[in-house]
Formats: sequence, structure tokens, C-alpha cells
Amino acid sequence: MSDYSVVTPVRNEAENLLRLAQCLAAQSLRPREWMIVDTGSNDETLQLVADLAADHEWISSTSSLGADGPTRAVAIVHAFQHGVRALDVLPDIVVKLDADISMGDDYFQRLVGAFDDDADLGIASGTCYERLDGAWQQRHVTGAHVWGATRAYRRLCLRAVLPLEERLGWDGIDEIKATLRGWRTRTLLDLPFYHHRREGEREGPRTRAWTTVGDASYYLGYRPDYLVLRALNSARRDPLALTMISGYLRAALNRSPRCPDAEVRSFVRRQQSLRQLPLRMREALGRRAA
Repeated sequence: MSDYSVVTPVRNEAENLLRLAQCLAAQSLRPREWMIVDTGSNDETLQLVADLAADHEWISSTSSLGADGPTRAVAIVHAFQHGVRALDVLPDIVVKLDADISMGDDYFQRLVGAFDDDADLGIASGTCYERLDGAWQQRHVTGAHVWGATRAYRRLCLRAVLPLEERLGWDGIDEIKATLRGWRTRTLLDLPFYHHRREGEREGPRTRAWTTVGDASYYLGYRPDYLVLRALNSARRDPLALTMISGYLRAALNRSPRCPDAEVRSFVRRQQSLRQLPLRMREALGRRAA
């Protein structure tokens, strides 16, 4: 079976990091190395990281400071790429794993197994569950999108898409680049992981979080009608998601920069064509063909 290493960017994540450490230690297929990358913690995180590294030879740490931006994505992506460079050996599979995640003991054995079973698989993850009204509920993605919170790359694919863009939307751009280079991307729908924060929770007020999603959608070249439909669908879960539309419009009115890779923008628009809309809507509702 292929080997894998994990890179986790952290900032003030002591409680979550301890839970994640317990999950990784319990894996039936343990990582070759777990690289924890601090981005400026001022709580107990640094001491916890030092204790974990002292107790486990497969745990390492480094720091990545000074990568600020309008969203946390800048620091997170910068830290992930710094952590990849800091790994002792670049393994068959590299996993970007957030601290606020937990998973079953066989999660990585099954995820790595999916790569071993499909030589064309370049990026993959399990499927996300978040707490809503006191119960774990599955979140759905469209197309071949892969969750950014636990995102595994085949080594050759990672090399093909680096450097990652240090901005919100990075986890759409890299998988499009991978697809254009002949790799497959996939969310394993029967492999759950548990996200202990709502998506975007640390970006500040919910309106700000959704507005930045609209801005990122403009950057990626979203069709306006598709953006509106995405906002309406997300509003079923969080009515504030409608502010995604204002973020998109503000970026358009300000003529904000768009992704410089024309192939990426063209791919996005093809996936959002009118002919594809019924399929995308079924996927957003979790109604994929078997």
C-alpha cells in the first residue's frame, strides 16, 4: 500500500488538535509523518505541538508566519506549501488536513486504497459531515469537487499543480488544473469525516464569509446565473448565503482581477453551462447516479 504524510496548518487549535492527534494515532494505516505548521498561535497550541512531537517520532512541526490576506485561506495555503517543503520525504500521497476534523480509524487506509485502485486518481477526500440541529448531516459537493479540509494529493499530481494559489478558491483551481493535465478528482461518498466547525466559521461574521465566497466565484469566472443558483441552494442551509451575490457583484463592478489561467476559467464555465445545470442541481442535493 502507498505511504502518505499529513500537513496540518494551525492557529490557536489546541482543543481540536488534541482530538485530531488521537484520531491519527488510532489509524489502521498511520501516516509516515505528520507535519504541524503553526501560523501564529498564542494559546496552548505551541506547547501541545511540542509535547506531541516529543512523544511521537512521526510528528514534526514548523512555523509559517507573515502570510496575511483578506481571508484565512492565504495563511492556510501558504502554510500547507511550507509544510510540504519541510517534510522529511515526499511520500506517494500528501494530505492537507485541517485541525478541526475527526474520522474513523480506517479512514486513511480506505482513502489510500482508493489511490492504489485507480492510477489516474490525482486528488481525493472523504465526504464531509457537519452538525446541524444537534445531528451530523452530510454536506454535498457538485461535479468532481474535493473537500479542502481533508484533501489528499498523489505526489505526481501535486507536483503538476504547484504552486497553489494563496487565496480563497485555491481548492477549485488546483483540481481544475489536475483535470486539465489528465488526472481524476473524486470525493469518496461512502467515506465520512466530521467537521467540527461550520464552513467559514473563522472568517468572522457570516455575511463576510459568504461575501468572500462570491468574490472568489467571480475570480474563478463563474457564470452569473450559476452563482445565483448556488447562493439560493446554500440559503436553504444558511439564509445569509444570499450575500454571496453581493460579493460577486461588488467584484464585477470593481473589475477585480480574475484567474489569469484562461483554461481554468473556460473549464469552470463549461461545467456551469445550461446543459449541465440539472446535473449540478441534483449533485448539490445529494442525488448522484449510483
